[in-house]
Amino acid sequence: MRAVIQRVSRAQVEVDSMVTGAIATGLVVLLSIHRDDTEKDLLWMVEKIQHLRIFDDDQGFMNCSVLEIKGQLLIVSQFTLHGDCRKGRRPSWTAAAPPDLAHQLYDDFIATCRQRGIPTQAGVFQAMMEVSLTNSGPVTILLDSHKTF
Repeated sequence: MRAVIQRVSRAQVEVDSMVTGAIATGLVVLLSIHRDDTEKDLLWMVEKIQHLRIFDDDQGFMNCSVLEIKGQLLIVSQFTLHGDCRKGRRPSWTAAAPPDLAHQLYDDFIATCRQRGIPTQAGVFQAMMEVSLTNSGPVTILLDSHKTF
């Protein structure tokens, strides 16, 4: 499982000109499911994201998590994070999970975040989406449950 995490002051995702999810202060999570991902990867990723200390404390240091600031999550599926561009000019998508597995783990990811008490909004799986956000900092973090980077 891979994720690009962006600390935001606001963000929203639209499908066919309709807002499907919008948040104020929190994290945008662009999420890609690997073909070998399991619930173990999902739980690792949720745990890591909810406890990442990337929000400022009272002294201006990044010491607070999204939980501590009572922030929100906007989860957007993005299989292209598993695109392999090392060879040729067209990315290879062979590492990305097939749609059935990816959809199930994406839905489970959102449900797990909500079960842990984090207000969570989402995009629409396999839809053409328009994501707009104001990156605060900017702060952008890359995560990979297989620890390839």
